[in-house]
Amino acid sequence: MLRYLYASELALFPRLQASMFRDRAEQFQKRLRWAVTVDDRGWERDEYDDLDPLYVIWERPDGSHGGSMRFLPTTGRTMVNEHFLTLLDGVEVRSPLIWECTRFCLTPEADSRVAAGLMLGGGELMRAFGLRHFVGVFDARMVRIYRMIGSSPEVLGSSGDGKETISVGLWDYSPVARARVMARAQISSEMSEAWFEQSFGYRPELRMTA
Repeated sequence: MLRYLYASELALFPRLQASMFRDRAEQFQKRLRWAVTVDDRGWERDEYDDLDPLYVIWERPDGSHGGSMRFLPTTGRTMVNEHFLTLLDGVEVRSPLIWECTRFCLTPEADSRVAAGLMLGGGELMRAFGLRHFVGVFDARMVRIYRMIGSSPEVLGSSGDGKETISVGLWDYSPVARARVMARAQISSEMSEAWFEQSFGYRPELRMTA
């Protein structure tokens, strides 16, 4: 199932919290060899986790982490504006209608349904909060994953070649894309909305602005 949790709520789900940050360490430090910080608990966290971001988390039946993404509004501090402006020719992304998505993480055992479920959760945030876009930085390996899910971004800028390519992308929302991602995730609209309601107390509604 999907959970939507702010950082300040993670301690209410200790197993989910610990396994998410440990899975991030496994993916970003061990598998991808990124220069990330891992603490003595084996958790990968950074300064943006201290800003009370909103996480979309796939929770497995045993209460552990299956996959997750982290969201922050671009009206505040974001990775893309503070570390990747060279990919955007120095132009910052700042809008109340755009949130940043980072730390897309999957457990080694996760299948494509989990990745699609996370993207579906991101779409539900767009519907509920009236967002127009998500912005995020991704590497070359993610291109195939996004294409498989049916949720490829518009590329705003890139650097590097081949497997070393790093890009900034912009995702938007459409009912057609939502249906495509739901089919890939094998999750019904009713179930997705019920999971959202469990976290926020109301169901997502289409509140997109022109």
